[in-house]
Amino acid sequence: MTLVVVAIVIASTLVINYLKREEVRRVDILVSALKFQQEATSPSLEVQGLLLRIYSSNTTIPVIILDRNDQIIEHKNISKEYENSNDEIVALAKRMAKKYPPIELEFSNGNNQFLYYDNSKILNNLQYSPFLLGFFVLCYFLFSFWFLRTVKKTDEGYLWAGLAKETAHQIGTPLSSMMGWMEIMKLENPDSDGVHEIEKDIERLRTISERFSKIGSVPELNDTNFNETIKENYDYLKTRISRKIDFTLLLPTYNILVPHNRILMSWVIENLVKNAVDAMKGEGTLQMSVFERNKNILVEVKDNGSGMTKYQAQNAFKPGYSTKKRGWGLGLSLAKRVVQEYHNGDIKISQTEVGKGTTFRILIRKA
Repeated sequence: MTLVVVAIVIASTLVINYLKREEVRRVDILVSALKFQQEATSPSLEVQGLLLRIYSSNTTIPVIILDRNDQIIEHKNISKEYENSNDEIVALAKRMAKKYPPIELEFSNGNNQFLYYDNSKILNNLQYSPFLLGFFVLCYFLFSFWFLRTVKKTDEGYLWAGLAKETAHQIGTPLSSMMGWMEIMKLENPDSDGVHEIEKDIERLRTISERFSKIGSVPELNDTNFNETIKENYDYLKTRISRKIDFTLLLPTYNILVPHNRILMSWVIENLVKNAVDAMKGEGTLQMSVFERNKNILVEVKDNGSGMTKYQAQNAFKPGYSTKKRGWGLGLSLAKRVVQEYHNGDIKISQTEVGKGTTFRILIRKA
């Protein structure tokens, strides 16, 4: 794209320089005609007609002729605002001399004259056209890039939404069967610890199925007790991660009330916790904290795992990007979509260092 813009600017500049040379050549012809007219003693009618046509053919190039004492001999094609003031015409001629040196008309009688000239108004305006043209071409390419990227992201969104809904549909059939068998097991041995744990996992599978079914549709933000949502996720995840991980939760002493979707928000928390567990390779310190700052709700998930490089941190939320050998690299991408599009918030990596750990931060606006 840059090469195209540069090529257009160069080509336009070459054309303008050619037009400049042509105007200078026309001025030279005009000077020759004026000198011949002054020196010729008795030119024929044909010669006089030719000289008149040369002089009258200049309808665009501003010309001012002064004598040695800066007295005006002739002027042509200058702006009307100067025509009523000889001083302004002389001042204009001096400004012309800064751009093009005046041409001296030498005569045998010694009354030499000086011809001042400038580019035509059209050529002066054309000097800016390469940059304007380059700017518009650049804007066109940027708009095209933005449009194609938006279309691509929209198509990707529909694709992932369709895949998520199909996954929810596929999970639903065996899940219904498992729930039925679970009821039978509860009738036979209702107080079994195993039955209760399996029941929790079935409920979790049902929640996961609901998460996938909500992708691509606008969720309802019916839940308000944010502390309760975070605490439920913490309690569930703590019993299902390695005991070698010191997993702690810091909650404010008062309830934080903010509209959110509990199912989708639990998905975000679970993604961040699982990423932290993977980064620590099943052993280390993991802290999740919730607090308020400037009327915003902040959730931080901090681990002391492997950390990220600058490149990894910049690409962590891009669909398909993953530092793991397994997985599709969709967890953080979907988490970002849930926080930004559905909860009008933001999610980012607030701190990371290779070998020392990473801190993810979720921001949700209370208003």
